[in-house]
Amino acid sequence: MNGFSAIVVRDVNLAFRRGGEGLLTIMFFLIAVALFPLGIGPEPEILARIAPGVLWVAALLAATLSLDRLFRADHEDGSLDLMALAPMPLEMTVLAKALAHWISTGLPLTIAAPFLALMMQLDVQTWPVVIATMALGTPTLSLIGGIGAALTLGARRGGVLASLIVLPLFIPVLIFGSSAIEATIFGLEPGAPLLILGAFLLAAIPLTPFATAAALRLALE
Repeated sequence: MNGFSAIVVRDVNLAFRRGGEGLLTIMFFLIAVALFPLGIGPEPEILARIAPGVLWVAALLAATLSLDRLFRADHEDGSLDLMALAPMPLEMTVLAKALAHWISTGLPLTIAAPFLALMMQLDVQTWPVVIATMALGTPTLSLIGGIGAALTLGARRGGVLASLIVLPLFIPVLIFGSSAIEATIFGLEPGAPLLILGAFLLAAIPLTPFATAAALRLALE
C-alpha cells in the first residue's frame, strides 16, 4: 500500500471510530431536510418546488460540520508535521485527506439523497439527477473545505471560522447543483449544470491541494 492509499484508509477508519462521522453527517442531513415538511406543510407542489434548494443547502451545512477535524487532530498529535516531512508531496497528502473526508461524509450524503428526495415529494425521475449532483458536487465541497480548514488550523473557534470562509466559496456548487435538479423537475435538460459541476470538480482536484498545502506550511512554521 503506498502513502496515498495508507492515508485514505487511515483517515476513513479514524472517522468511523470517532463515533461514525458519516452517520452524524447523515443524521444532520436527514433532520435538517425533515424540518421543512414539518414547518411548511405536506403539500407536494410546494415541497417539490423548494426541494432543490433545501437539499443542497442542507448538504452544504452537513459538509461543513466535519471540516474542523480535517487537519486538527493530526496537528495536535504531531502527525501533520511528519506528513509534511514525508517524501510524498504535501499536496498529495492533502488530496488523500480530502478523498477520505469525502468517503466519510460526501459519499453517505450521496447515498442518502434519494431518500430525502422522496421526503421532499420529488418524482422518481429526478432521483438519478439528485444523485449525480451530489456525486459531482460533494467532492468539490471537500476539496474547497480543505482550504478553510487549513487556514484556520490552530485558531480558536476554527470550525466557525472555516465555515465562514468556505460557505461563500460553496455558492457556485449550490447554484448549479440545485439548478440541475430544478431543470429536471420542469422537464428541461439538466446536462449543462451537471457539466459545469463536473468542470468545478476537475478544476478543484489539481488546484485546491496547492492552496491547502501552502496554508498548512504557514500553520506549521
